[in-house]
Amino acid sequence: QVQLAESGGGLVQPGGSLRLSCAASGRTFSTYTMGWFRQVPGKEREFVASISRNGGITYYPDSVKGRFTISRDNGKNTVYLQMNSLKPEDTAVYFCAARWVAGATILINQDDYAYWGQGTQVTVSS
Repeated sequence: QVQLAESGGGLVQPGGSLRLSCAASGRTFSTYTMGWFRQVPGKEREFVASISRNGGITYYPDSVKGRFTISRDNGKNTVYLQMNSLKPEDTAVYFCAARWVAGATILINQDDYAYWGQGTQVTVSS
């Protein structure tokens, strides 16, 4: 069982930056592929980023590529999402997710993830 807790959300102006953190419980964090998703009320959850268990592979959709960076610190059981050049359309609740995997891979479908955090609100507005 893995418990995830996001933090770092808030209100930021367009063009600004935020760094989200997701702290995980347990001693096997380094064996989990991690992901970030976001959701706006009334819409489906959207994939934002994924990182392999050793951090060597990352993947982003075109909507955030070049602006968002996912990273992880396995010693601290934490995954991060650095968000730069934020736009109003980035406004959403951001969730981190985890899935045990046997090797180095990324996952982009929400149904592939077994564990989810409660989410943190990010609002981009002037």
